[in-house]
Amino acid sequence: MTYCVGVQLDRGLVFMSDTRTNSGVDNISVFRKMHQWSVPGERLITILSAGNLGTTQSVVSLLDERTKVPEDRQPSIFEVPTMFQVAELIGGLVRDSIARHLDGGQQAEAKFNATLIVGGQIAGMPPRLFLIYPEGNFIEASADTPFMQIGETKYGRPILLRAYDSSMSFEDAVKLLLVSFDSTIKANLSVGAPLDVSYYETDSLAAQPILRIDGSDEYFSSISESWGDALKRAFQSLPDFDFSKYS
Repeated sequence: MTYCVGVQLDRGLVFMSDTRTNSGVDNISVFRKMHQWSVPGERLITILSAGNLGTTQSVVSLLDERTKVPEDRQPSIFEVPTMFQVAELIGGLVRDSIARHLDGGQQAEAKFNATLIVGGQIAGMPPRLFLIYPEGNFIEASADTPFMQIGETKYGRPILLRAYDSSMSFEDAVKLLLVSFDSTIKANLSVGAPLDVSYYETDSLAAQPILRIDGSDEYFSSISESWGDALKRAFQSLPDFDFSKYS
């Protein structure tokens, strides 16, 4: 399994993904799930992926190939004029890639499923963030739904709902995501470090390096320990339960 998050802020976008893939407790590997494409000064596109590794790598490879040598004159993510059309193009590739690998029946369909987060900006338009489903359709982030999660979403979601603020800095957003990922990693062995992190500042139209944070990183360890201690203090400060009031 995996865990990936894309966050929309007033200042831009922030992305984080884990890198763990596994087929059982004795078969764990590290694979990058964050991919970026950019034309400096013109567009920046970031993709996070969850699901079947073969399917997601097929989609990423097709996208990459089309930016270099168009396949049968199919458009690339460097050619379509809007981020909506970028999401539409990627959604079609996800759907088609799953269909090619199906060997019949619902069980096979689930086996090859993939879900993606796609975010970025094209010059002259605002940044946009999408969640693409295995069927190829998608939804867009908004003021009501300002972040997208894929993979093991339930463990890290509460902190995002409680602490997210669209005006927060990139640094605070990364700190918030690290808490979300720490909660997920502690609750589910199928999610694990290293973590990949990237941010995009609105109208910069330039890619930032993808940063990698491993499990022994000093800052990440500090966040994990401090968050655990803070939760214990918060719990201890809550009013005591009184059985007599419910008798």
